[in-house]
Amino acid sequence: MSRSPSSARGGAAGGKVEPQVQLGKYPILHEIGRGATSHVYLARDPFADREVAIKVFLFDQNADPQTERMMHKSFLAEASLVGKLNHPHIVDILDAVAEPDHSYLVMEYVAGTALDAHADVSCLLPLDKVVEIIFKCIRALEYAFQHGVIHRDIKPGNILLSAAGETKVSDFGASFQQRPGQETTQISGVGSPAYMSPEQIRMESLTHQTDIYSLGVTMYRLLTGRLPYQASTQAALTHAILNTPPVRPVMLRPELSELLDKIVMTAIGKDPAQRYLSWLDFGKDLSQAFATLRLVGDSLSDSAKFNELRQMPFFEGFGDVALWEVVRIGAWKKIKPGTVIIREGDHGDSFYLLIAGEVSVTLSGTQLNTVKPGGCFGEILYFTERIERRTTTITALSDITVIEIKAEALRVATDACQVGLNKAFMRVLIDRLMQANMQLAARG
Repeated sequence: MSRSPSSARGGAAGGKVEPQVQLGKYPILHEIGRGATSHVYLARDPFADREVAIKVFLFDQNADPQTERMMHKSFLAEASLVGKLNHPHIVDILDAVAEPDHSYLVMEYVAGTALDAHADVSCLLPLDKVVEIIFKCIRALEYAFQHGVIHRDIKPGNILLSAAGETKVSDFGASFQQRPGQETTQISGVGSPAYMSPEQIRMESLTHQTDIYSLGVTMYRLLTGRLPYQASTQAALTHAILNTPPVRPVMLRPELSELLDKIVMTAIGKDPAQRYLSWLDFGKDLSQAFATLRLVGDSLSDSAKFNELRQMPFFEGFGDVALWEVVRIGAWKKIKPGTVIIREGDHGDSFYLLIAGEVSVTLSGTQLNTVKPGGCFGEILYFTERIERRTTTITALSDITVIEIKAEALRVATDACQVGLNKAFMRVLIDRLMQANMQLAARG
C-alpha cells in the first residue's frame, strides 16, 4: 500500500520533505533537486506512462507571514500556467495540487543540466552554442509575453539544457501575469539579485524589458564566466547595478565579435529606453551573430590552449580556475616575421605572452635582448593606472604565436588570477635583474 506524503511544514525539521513512495497518483522515484523553498522529485505518471518532475513547495509553519504569503503566491503563479504555455523551449507544467499541508506542481521532466553548470570560466560552452541557447530563450520568452506572462527570474539556473542539447526555460514561480480586467499576480521583492534589472530593484512597474535585461546578464555570464557586476555585499551589488558601467564582455573574452559585445551591452542597458524595445529586435541582432561570429585561434581548442599554458613555467602556481580565466581573457594571435608588435614611444594597452617563436627587444635601434617561448613583454602596463608610452620596440624574428591580454581585462580579473599574475611578474622581474647583474659582472 502506498503512503501519502508527510506534511511539508515539518516543525522542528524546518519544512524538510522526505522522499515518499507516492505523491497523489504519482509514484516517487528519487529526489533530483532542492532549494530553500522547494524540493523536486523524479516521479512516474502512471496514466501517461512517462517520467515527470514534481516540485513540492515547503510551507514552513515557523515562517513569517510575509514569506508564507510569497510562497503561496509563487505556487499560484506557476499553478495558473498549467497547460497554458505550450512551447518547445518552455518546460510544460502538467498539473497542480493544493492541499492543506502541502502543494505541488507536476512538470515535464527534462533530463540534463541547468546552465549554471556552464557559467564559470572553466566550463563555458562554445560561442555558437551560447548564441543558439539565447536565441531559443528569446523565442520562449517572447511567446510567454504574448500570453501575458513576464518571467522575472531569468538566470542560468532556470534554463535547462537537455541531454539531447535542447533548451528549456523553467521556474515561472516569480512570474508577472497580466489578466485583462483583473489585478496582476506580480509578487514584490522576488528574483535573483545579480540578474535583476534596475527597475526591478527599484520595485517599479515591470514590462518584458526586465526579462530582456536578465537574459542579457545570463548571456554575459555564459560568454565570459563572470557577472557584469562584482560585489561583496547586497548593498554594493545594488549600487553597481543602478550606477556603475559594466566591463564590456569583449574585454573579458577578446574572441567575441563586436556584434556579440554590442548585443549584450544593449540587452543590459540600465535605462529600458537604451535596451532592446522588443524580443523581435533582440532576436534579429542575435540571428546576425550566427553569420558574423568570428573565432580567434579557432584551430586550437580551449582545452588545447589550457594544456599549453599549464606547461609554461610562467603559470606555475596558478589554480585551474585562474588559468581558465587567462584562456578566456587572452586573444591568441599568429604573427609573421618582421612584424613590429610594440613600437617605442607608442601608447599601449596590452601585455603579451610568447607561446612560440622569438622576438627581439630594441631601444633606439640597439639590440637589448631576445624573448623566447614562455617569456612575456609589455607587462609594465599591469602596474600602471593609465595607458603608458612603450619604452622599447618588440619585433617578431620568426613566425610567432602570442597571447595578447588587455590591461583593462587584467585589472578586473578575479583575485585568484591577480595573485597568480603578481607572483609570475615578480619572478620575471627577479630573473631579469639577475641576468642584468650577470652581464654587468661579465663586463667588469
